[in-house]
Amino acid sequence: MKEPPGGIGFFTLVQGAAGPVHQFTDRDRGLVHRVGFADGCEIYAGVALVGPALALFAAAASRGPGW
Repeated sequence: MKEPPGGIGFFTLVQGAAGPVHQFTDRDRGLVHRVGFADGCEIYAGVALVGPALALFAAAASRGPGW
């Protein structure tokens, strides 16, 4: 996770998981439920964030050990 794509991918994955967690448990975690246009669609927004997170993990893995 030392490289920025891996760190951003981790943050995106955590925020993507926080959307459904907020919807099912009513815990105020994450940023997805605070976005106005995603009101009522936190599950879909969270699942939609998992794809870019996996793409960022793949980008981080394909890079060499340094920049």
